[in-house]
Amino acid sequence: MELIHALWQGLAVATTPENLLWALAGCVLGTAMGVLPGFGPSVAIAVLLPMTFHVDITQAFIFFIAIAGGGMYGGSTASIVLNTPGESASMVTAMEGNRMALNGRAGVALATAAIGSFVAGTLAAVFVVWAAPWVAGVAQKLGPAETFMLMVMALGAVSAAIDKSTLRGMTALFIGLALACVGIESTSGVERWTAGWPLLYDGIDMVLVAVGLFVVAEVLHAAMYEGRVRSTLNTVGRVRMSPQDWKRSWRPWLRGTVIGTPFGCVPVGGIDMPTYVSYASERYMVREQYRDEFGKEGAIEGVAGPEAANNATVTAALIPLLTMGIPTSNTTAVMLGAFQNYGVMPGHQWFAVGHALVWVLIASLFIGNLMLLVLNLPMARMWTWLLRIPRPQRYAAMLVLATAGVYGMRQSIGDVFIMYGLGLLGVAMRRFDFPLTPLVIGLALGPMAEVQLRQAVAVGNGSLAIFVQRPWSLALLITVLLLVIVPRALQGWANRRMAQARAFAQEDGL
Repeated sequence: MELIHALWQGLAVATTPENLLWALAGCVLGTAMGVLPGFGPSVAIAVLLPMTFHVDITQAFIFFIAIAGGGMYGGSTASIVLNTPGESASMVTAMEGNRMALNGRAGVALATAAIGSFVAGTLAAVFVVWAAPWVAGVAQKLGPAETFMLMVMALGAVSAAIDKSTLRGMTALFIGLALACVGIESTSGVERWTAGWPLLYDGIDMVLVAVGLFVVAEVLHAAMYEGRVRSTLNTVGRVRMSPQDWKRSWRPWLRGTVIGTPFGCVPVGGIDMPTYVSYASERYMVREQYRDEFGKEGAIEGVAGPEAANNATVTAALIPLLTMGIPTSNTTAVMLGAFQNYGVMPGHQWFAVGHALVWVLIASLFIGNLMLLVLNLPMARMWTWLLRIPRPQRYAAMLVLATAGVYGMRQSIGDVFIMYGLGLLGVAMRRFDFPLTPLVIGLALGPMAEVQLRQAVAVGNGSLAIFVQRPWSLALLITVLLLVIVPRALQGWANRRMAQARAFAQEDGL
């Protein structure tokens, strides 16, 4: 009853006319940004973040949560209609959704994506209501050693699982941690890596990193390497589902929700992995009569399941963010930076003291999901018009918007130079296939992890043995090692087995 009462109070605040307008604006802008190829929810939040610093914190985060949901839906629209995913998680949707569009069923694919997003997002929001206070209660019992190892687990798991190369992931992580060390250290007052520039005394702002890596790098990379891209825009038709389509979709929606929700709670590969797991499970569990549609005509199950999985993952990712201040994706890392810019830090204390903001944010999940469903089913054709905007004009507008937003934060030309420098770093990382997520999460978690490390060592009287003496800390340390070592060991074993099989096959051929 206490949870229901707290949620009801949050709904009462979230449904005020002004807050509803911010949610509506977030849904519209997030969907519009998600539709544009190359952009997604993290880019949308990064671009709009500098423009909300003078807005009330409650309205700003209602806005951001609506953007995140809208960005995921918009990405599926671009994947289905244009075969150009706006977000990496929408790549799986493009496999079957675009084939459905080529066969004149784009409207059906868009409908199952929209309804599946609503179903999964709503069910995952119910899970957040139930699980978040419980997780906060567990987090409240953790000491500095356990909290530090939990952050190390998040950093290590994301770096190892987010990319094919563990070395590239770890390199990106250490770049992020190095950027987190820039500035005057809060405890000792020591100046670190500032080169004597007063601009860097307060460290590198997460806004500059987010805009530089996600917006400027995307635009510069497209201008330098991608050249002219021609694509075919498929006809949408009527956005509706037949009774047979409903019958084939509701089970994948539920399975995608069950698969995606746990992935949002733990840092094991962002929102990409659950979509692939969902797609693989749908191919395995689909009825025999529809199995041949996969990869050919386009199977509706291959759209419904992954779309539900990625939206459930995005919603459930708020649990570690709100209860422990740990981001598990680019979007939540940018939101954590926004919290820090507002001078607040999410954590278990929010639930302990009954912080009103946390329940307003959770309530806005339900409101945003409903708004997206009501808006996007009848407006699907309108969103596809955005895909007709030529890329040069679209990218130029994004670059101007990003530059104006960053300069407007503090009227500092130095911030603009830092943003473009980070943009060039992002171009180099994209060019050589280094993932950006470990860098962003490393920058977001680095300062907090340093504080927890200092406190843990102080509790252990200056000894690092405290991390193996406390049972939960030791268990988390072992988990980190397993997450980093075991997948690569299994991959190496599989490669050796394949090499042996090929060698035996060659010998038999001889």
